[in-house]
Amino acid sequence: MQRTALPYSFMIGPNGEFGLEAGKWVPLHASVEGWVEALALADHARTYARTTTRLTGAAVDGLELDGFEEVPEVAGLADTWWRGSDSLIAVYCGEAEVMDAPRCKTATIYAGLDEWGLRGHDGIDRPST
Repeated sequence: MQRTALPYSFMIGPNGEFGLEAGKWVPLHASVEGWVEALALADHARTYARTTTRLTGAAVDGLELDGFEEVPEVAGLADTWWRGSDSLIAVYCGEAEVMDAPRCKTATIYAGLDEWGLRGHDGIDRPST
């Protein structure tokens, strides 16, 4: 993915959380492992989703998550993942919080996945990880 200079640092907190520091601390995930799981899930979702929709700012607050369950493997705190019957939703609020910039909230909806988002619908049966 794209690399750029950022106005914050990625840090590991006192209890092993992974998060952002920019004059204040915002934990994104309860553990480094959760962050790694989130990165892996994002890579998978980008690869196999039939459609991808991105919401920003106030539109994220209106996102309807009824019928979705939180993905526990990502150990989400400010940044969370949700799964539904054929979609995954990533909700990123950590950057908005650390920068006091609600417009920076984003959500990405990955649709066209199987029940757990583990395989794409391209006809190829892939083992789950």
